[in-house]
Amino acid sequence: MSEFFLITRIVKMSFHPDKIEAFLEVFNASKEKIRGFDGCHSLELLQNKTHGNIFFTLSKWDNEAALERYRTSALFRTTWAKTKILFNVISLWLFHVIAFSNY
Repeated sequence: MSEFFLITRIVKMSFHPDKIEAFLEVFNASKEKIRGFDGCHSLELLQNKTHGNIFFTLSKWDNEAALERYRTSALFRTTWAKTKILFNVISLWLFHVIAFSNY
């Protein structure tokens, strides 16, 4: 078994409808910086098709240490400060990739 595991971080955020545009502005201003952060492989923003005020970010990281470096960075602090005032519910999960398939 490989010692290299990607970490997948999923964050679910629910916004009041009048805050969605402001959130999208924050995300769009930050996404390339986050994607370029050392250890980040990808970042996606997903919107729930049924409930348009629910969004998920899905990011893949080298490991927990890389994710923690991001979470303690100035980039995270400034992005988080702008985002957290906009949502009404948030939850997050971390996953290890244990099997991978190219389909």
